[in-house]
This record gives sequence, C-alpha cells and structure tokens, in this order.
Amino acid sequence: MSEKSGVPVPSDIEIARAAQIRPIEEIGDKVGIPGEHLFPYGRDKAKIGLDYFNSLGDRPDGKLILVTGITPTPAGEGKTTTSVGLGDGLSRIGKQAILCLREPSLGPCFGMKGGAAGGGYAQVVPMESINLHFTGDFHAISAAHNLLAAMVDNHIHWGNALGIDVRRAAWGRVVDMNDRALRNLSIALGGIGNGYPRESGFDITVASEVMAIFCLAEGLADLERRLGNIVIGQTRQRESRYSRDLQADGAMTVLLKDALMPNLVQTLEGTPALIHGGPFANIAHGCNSVMATRLGLKLADYTVTEAGFGADLGAEKFFNIKCRKAGLKPDAVVVVATIRALKMHGGVALADLGAENIEAVRAGLVNLGRHLDNIARFGVPAVVGVNRFTADTDAEFAAVRDYCESRGASAVECTHWANGGAGGENLARKVVEAANSGAANFQPLYPDGMGLWEKIETVARNIYGAAEVSAGPGVLAEIAKFEEDGLGRYPVCMAKTQYSFSTDPNAKGAPSGHSIHVREVRLSCGAEFIVAICGDMLTMPGLPRVPAAESIRLNQAGRVEGLF
Repeated sequence: MSEKSGVPVPSDIEIARAAQIRPIEEIGDKVGIPGEHLFPYGRDKAKIGLDYFNSLGDRPDGKLILVTGITPTPAGEGKTTTSVGLGDGLSRIGKQAILCLREPSLGPCFGMKGGAAGGGYAQVVPMESINLHFTGDFHAISAAHNLLAAMVDNHIHWGNALGIDVRRAAWGRVVDMNDRALRNLSIALGGIGNGYPRESGFDITVASEVMAIFCLAEGLADLERRLGNIVIGQTRQRESRYSRDLQADGAMTVLLKDALMPNLVQTLEGTPALIHGGPFANIAHGCNSVMATRLGLKLADYTVTEAGFGADLGAEKFFNIKCRKAGLKPDAVVVVATIRALKMHGGVALADLGAENIEAVRAGLVNLGRHLDNIARFGVPAVVGVNRFTADTDAEFAAVRDYCESRGASAVECTHWANGGAGGENLARKVVEAANSGAANFQPLYPDGMGLWEKIETVARNIYGAAEVSAGPGVLAEIAKFEEDGLGRYPVCMAKTQYSFSTDPNAKGAPSGHSIHVREVRLSCGAEFIVAICGDMLTMPGLPRVPAAESIRLNQAGRVEGLF
C-alpha cells in the first residue's frame, strides 16, 4: 500500500492483481474477432492472426484519437493512464472503443521512468506480464537486429566480398536495457579467429531501426522489403551496402513473423487493447505499430492511441512520419496536462508542488499553449485532459480552464486514476464531440519534396521555437549525399531531450529564440526516414543512481514486489 494525502491506497500492482480479468476470447468477441483467429498466450492475452487482419480491408474505419502531452517533468503527467481512462470512458458512454498502445521497454521498468500499462484504476492487464516479457516481441526484435550484426561481422571475417569499409560498418548491436557501459566498444579482439577489430556499440532495442521498421510495416512482405533496405555500411568509395546484399532479410523476417501479429489484452474494465511495438519518441518515432492502429480502426468506432513524451516529439512524429507513411488521418487530439507539471514549468521546485500556487500554474501554461499551437499547425482539433492529483485545488484547475477557454479549447478535469472509466467520461464526451465535429483537416507540417535540411529547420523553428539551426560540415555533407542518392523525400526523425522544447533539459516553460545543433544524422533506409540527433541526446540510456531494479524482487509467495 502507498499513501496519497495521508490516505492509504493500493499500489498499481495490487489493483491489477485484484482485477477480475476476463478470458481473452471474451475480449476478442467484443470487437468481433472469431476465436480461431486468436493465438492465446495463457488465458489473458493473445496474438491476432495476420489472415484476419488482411480480411478486414473493405471495412470502414472508425475515428482516430491521438493522446499526447505537455513537456514531461519528474512530477509525471500520466499520458498512458489518461489513454486508458479515455478508452474506458468511451465504453461507459456507449461507444465501441479500442486502445492502441506501445509495449513497455525493460530499460525504464528497471531504471526510473516506470512501465507503460497505466496506473491506479486506469490500467491495462495483466500489468506484470505487459511490463516484463509480455509475448516476446522485443526479444524477437533484438534477435533480428543482432542476427544482422553477426552476419555483417561474419561477412567481413570471411573475406568481405562486398568491400565494406570496416571504418564505415554502420550496424551495431542492441539490448533492451539501460547500460551506459555498452555505448562505445572495441569488438573482435583476441586474434584473427575472432574477426576484424573495430569500434562499435549498443543502442537500446527501442532505438533500433528494426523496431522502427516493425512499427511502420504494413504486412510480412513490406516488413521483409524494409529489412532488406537497411544500410549496413559503406565501401571506401562511399557506396552503400544493404542487408539484402547479405541475404539477411529473409531470416530476420522469420524471427519477426509471429511478433508482427498484434497483441490483444484488456483494461481493468474490459475495454479491448492492442499493445504492439514501442519505440521511444526522444530517440525514435515514438508510436505503436501501424498494423495495430489499422486493425483498431477496423474493429471499433473510436481508436485511442498515444505517442511518446510531449507533443513536440511524439505527436510531431505521429503526424509527420506515421500518418504520412500509413495514410492515417486523425480526428482529434487529447493533450494531457497536470497541475503539478504546469507548476514546475512555472518555476516551482519538485519538493514544493503540494502547495497551491495559482500564479505558477499560470506561468507554466505557456508550455501547454505552445503545444496547442503546434497541434493546430496540423489541422486537428485538441481537447486538454487535466489529470487530477489529490493535492490539486479547484482554483488551480480554474486557471487552466479559463486559459484554455480563452484560446477556444476545452479543458476537462479527469479522475480516471482514482475512479477508472467513470473519471474519464467527461473527457470521452468532449473527445466524441471534437472527433465528430468535422473540424479535422489533417496535413503534415512539411511536404515530401522539401529538402532534408529545410525539413529539420521547419521542425526546429515551428515546433521547438528555435531561432537558429546549426550543423557541422560533415553533417551537411551527409545530408547532401542522402539527397544525391534520391532519399530527399524521406521525413526527418528528430532525436532530442524530452524535457524541453530546446536541447537544454533544464529550460522549462516555452523557451524561444534558442539554437538547435544537429550533431549527427543517421539514415534509416528501411524505416524510410532520416534521424537527426540534436544536442547531447544518447541512443543508449544509463541507469539512475538508484535504479528501480533495486526494489524489484519475488516475495515468499513467489509474487513480484516493487514493480510499481
């Protein structure tokens, strides 16, 4: 048990264990999935066969709702919790709803951020399984990525017929864990029998291009095509070599065949949920799989999906990469905010967030305002969901409501953490109103034909509020080479700190006039986008001083303790 305002409340894991989880066949039946197309993993989760997915092509789509948030702070915003509360709220007001969420990474689970199954009485279950190994999708993605790495090194060892310059072998390895010691390595030491010594390193699995490909693929054939297009390195003449040159794409597809089937689970209240794929939005494109989202649109009247971190990262990439590539047209957006986080953006220290401070809330609203401006650039109506904490006061919420009304937006107080779907009903009604208003006129921020550097500048200036965008000669030369190779039509995937509109994680609120420095660009040819790494962003996180793993263990009854 934990305490909120001095009142003992059950922990997330205690709430999840007390739930009456329905058989997964019953959940599938809610959205019309025949039992023969479900491949159960136990009694409470299942994969949905690709043959069934392919049979739904002519069925009309429902409404697509994106849940995003303000710039995150250590105070927490509860974006996934709000997504679950909204899904349950839609079900409670008589709408057929389905959730499309990302799978959690083990890195944050054992680090500091926590899992991605919601919280309180707005959770997806089985929570422990979802936050740990689930159905093994991430392990399959890691295995496929590392198979290619092994085949690259093996090819070089056995004569290097492709002429790969070992200084330009671009494919490292991944592991689904925060491990800073693996960022930069020397490999193949110990003599000629162990390969050709060179520098390499690990990324976290969620930053893998294979993860991005997995989430953007539209079927097995498209998956194999994209995997074959992965650039594994270059020759001395700067000619690219691809995964298909090693004939690795077929075996990688075999490893991912079962993983590509979307996963079906449920909320505490029995709303169906598809949890599939999970790249981070600060280092990748931050969205669940296209397969799951498209399936959700065929199965339900309202599909609720989320994008990682704040709207400047996750929502921007959802719109400019996922929607562009998959032809999706969102009908409404929910921007999640908390009074606590707004006070932090208004200058209040973490230790002082419990005290009422209306002026700090008002000062922090500039962050919410910037996000609302950014959503408007894409032509999609937005509703603000204020995730209520027990220390929040009515006067503080009134300041948020008045600010939003002055901008023509609705702010809805949400109590789903404590009250489940009942606490999300008001948000659900506003979302239905926005989605059915016909106000959505979605368009990406930039056209395909815009130059790659101009795309980077467009995001940095229009979304981040930057006045200057810079890069070294090497980066600009790489971008010119991409365009020379016919890749200028690709969108850009900005890798940047999630804690600020700028590249300074300590710059709260809505900083403007700053400089964004692009220190590196990477080609994700299979995913079909260009990654621009800005500032000090790392693609392999480290553990905090006191990792969450120190508190996770099995008790005498064999049950997990310390997992949220």
